[in-house]
Amino acid sequence: MSGHPSPCDRAELGRLFLFEKLDDEQLDRLCREGRVERFEPGHVYREGEPATCFFVLLEGTVVLSRQVGDDDVEVSRSSQVGAYAGAFQAYLGDQAHYKGSMRVTVPSRFFVLPAASFSQIMHDWFPMAVHLLEGLFFGGQSSQRTINQRERLLALGSLSAGLTHELNNPAAAAVRATSALRERVAGMRHKLGVIAAGPYKRVMLEALVDLQERTAEQVAKATPLSPLEASDREDELTDWLDDHGIAGGWQLAPNFVQAGLDTAWLDQVAAAVDENTLEGAVRWLNYTVETELLMNEIEDSTTRISRLVDAAKQYSQLDRAPYQNADVHELLDSTLLMLSGKIGRRITVVKEYDRTLPRIPAYPGELNQVWTNLIDNAVSAINDTGGVGTLTVRTALDHRDQVLVEFRDTGPGIPADIRGRIFDPFFTTKPVGQGTGLGLDISWRIVVNKHHGHIEVRSQPGDTRFQVFLPLTAPATDLDLTLADDPADRPHHDPDVSEETS
Repeated sequence: MSGHPSPCDRAELGRLFLFEKLDDEQLDRLCREGRVERFEPGHVYREGEPATCFFVLLEGTVVLSRQVGDDDVEVSRSSQVGAYAGAFQAYLGDQAHYKGSMRVTVPSRFFVLPAASFSQIMHDWFPMAVHLLEGLFFGGQSSQRTINQRERLLALGSLSAGLTHELNNPAAAAVRATSALRERVAGMRHKLGVIAAGPYKRVMLEALVDLQERTAEQVAKATPLSPLEASDREDELTDWLDDHGIAGGWQLAPNFVQAGLDTAWLDQVAAAVDENTLEGAVRWLNYTVETELLMNEIEDSTTRISRLVDAAKQYSQLDRAPYQNADVHELLDSTLLMLSGKIGRRITVVKEYDRTLPRIPAYPGELNQVWTNLIDNAVSAINDTGGVGTLTVRTALDHRDQVLVEFRDTGPGIPADIRGRIFDPFFTTKPVGQGTGLGLDISWRIVVNKHHGHIEVRSQPGDTRFQVFLPLTAPATDLDLTLADDPADRPHHDPDVSEETS
């Protein structure tokens, strides 16, 4: 940082909105301890450098920016005399480094006050204000940490309820199928005893056993039919059974159709036994079909339970390293599955994945939290328009060599007058008690501060898009980052510049 000193004009300082209430003695102290400097176009200070000075613009244009990955993102620009930047929180003892960069686009003059002098002046002149600001600043940080934790607990409770609901359905189905299977196996044993006691020849029994084995294999390979095809085949099988004197054929036919069997299979059964034993053989083979179908149902139910448990593990990342190369599609799928109960059946989920995307360095558990917050907001927005709509999740490679994850919903959109505030802590449009206003705030911190990415929002009625951009590579210092940033560092704020207002 270098500048060209010039004399300090007490009258000029007195005209600034920051200093207009100061008396002559105070203005003299400012001039004694501070200085006026002129800077040529270029950087005045850079993000991460020691915060040594408090700057007040006297003439020129300043541009404030934040480093996001490899990009220098402009936060604000001002030519307003009296705009201030730099170590403006030095009096709190909480600003060791500049939290952004400042440059000038034209030759500019600043009143420059060393951070230590600024801190001491604040404590000497405004002790009560300093105490109030300290309480507001540090109390706000403490409250935010507490409510952040509460937000996570609420999200966990919602996910637990959804997971319980999703697990209950296949578990109940498996219990019902197991009970029915026990009855069918008992019936099969009884029918087998009847057959063994009957006038069956050994060759006939061998043929039936062989037919039973082939029937079981056929059930496993059955191809689902359309409703119309299934109805037509049931009619054919019912007619065949009626023609052969088998009572209640309309009850047997649906099982045979579901198993992929047809009249040709029934012809094989009829060829293996005589007319007197045909009905007993058909009913015995029906038990085989039913037991196979029930075992398929149990397998499907337990597989679904296993998949839900795997999704829960993937979502929570409890058994994995906190920082790793992750597949965003695996994370998205696990989150969608965890939230399927909340999404419901009236919302259509469309996945537009670019499967060629590489794995990215990330904190998977925290990215899942981002997906949860964005999906939850999208579902709430769709519910505001009647609960019927489409949620589209898209991934792509952005032209800046970043991974794009986009959540698009068909809700009512975000009004333009509040769009710039949606990432503010505690800001929410939900009714009292239904939202803390921290979901997007937490998402912002995770994406920007932990992953060096950024979030963009585009919205109009029927088409709202939250776009998350994540870098393909991580800086060496990534593991040292935390979420303990100042919420005022968001791009939609004017964090280090304040302008005089009427």
